Amino acid sequence: MRVGLDAEFGLPGSLSAQAIERGIRVALAEINRSGGVLGGRPLELVVRDNRSVPARSQENLRELAALPDMVAVFCGRYSPVVLEVLPLVHQLGLVLLDPWASADGITENGFDPSYVFRLSLRDRWAMPAMLRHAKAKGAVRVGALLPNTGWGRSSLAAIERSAGPGLPAIVGVSWYNWGDKSLTRPYLELVRKGAQAVIFVANDSEGAILMREMAAMPKTERLPLVMHWGVTGGNLREQVGDALGMLDLSVVQTFSFLSGEPRRVDRFLEQYRMLYGPTRPEDITAPVGVAHAYDLTRLLARAIDAAGSTDRAQVRAAMEKLRDYDGLIRRYPMPFSATNHDALGPENVMMATFRPDGLIVPVVSRQGDGR
Repeated sequence: MRVGLDAEFGLPGSLSAQAIERGIRVALAEINRSGGVLGGRPLELVVRDNRSVPARSQENLRELAALPDMVAVFCGRYSPVVLEVLPLVHQLGLVLLDPWASADGITENGFDPSYVFRLSLRDRWAMPAMLRHAKAKGAVRVGALLPNTGWGRSSLAAIERSAGPGLPAIVGVSWYNWGDKSLTRPYLELVRKGAQAVIFVANDSEGAILMREMAAMPKTERLPLVMHWGVTGGNLREQVGDALGMLDLSVVQTFSFLSGEPRRVDRFLEQYRMLYGPTRPEDITAPVGVAHAYDLTRLLARAIDAAGSTDRAQVRAAMEKLRDYDGLIRRYPMPFSATNHDALGPENVMMATFRPDGLIVPVVSRQGDGR
């Protein structure tokens, strides 16, 4: 019996696909050691690389869907890719599991029934937390620096929905394109408009460009960056160098191995070390991808057993009826339902920061901050 993963493995500097793969493999090893699914059938992972290109992802999904006993496919972190393939996913009747991509439209997709299930952040949860965190840092005026993609537009809608009394005023929105070699111009537009902090939506490659450029600016122009979590999908320390310790950086997250419930973290690390050797919690890169993929794989296995079949329509229906799973991130009384295909909630959102060595460290919760 097969599970697929179609993600951005070939993207230079990216670690998100590899993190998702590790989370899936740890869960599958655990499931298979315990007897597999459907009375003894092991689950096998089939991996494809889409390099964050929608057309390549569509080709991969067609190929994966045609494999015998392919029950479900995991996607990667790039919301624009996932949004682009949604019609094909539903045409194929393919269960798509999302452990990272956060655009609201991925689960609010208009398909009935929907074959997409997410265990991850949503933009509409991220933006209120980011704005509250900017306020906690003393900002009463913020700007937004967004990619000209479906993810950026989803983020802007979430910002506009969140803005209001008690939160910083939005003094400007600047846009950039993926592949831009410099973000200085759109960033300085926000500085000139009086922003005291910047809500920054980016992946690691564009994030690293801006951070290096900001480190070379006068200190008066280095505003706090309150960032969406795409920047955690790569090794920022390698891409940014010492500039990482020169800037005021914070990033939205849903989980940390450093602050997770100790019993759950220890149980997971025991399984992780069986596959990947001695590991400390701080050694796990792109931790949200690992944790989300692990819990989502365990939920899928439960749905397969509940369906009693590899039929994807039956597995899809069983996902909506799952109950009471004690996972790595949290306990899931009812992860999904017919009207909700998001297993996490706004209560799982937290803020973190970067140590100079690149380690993502949770911010201690304070009244009124981003937690």
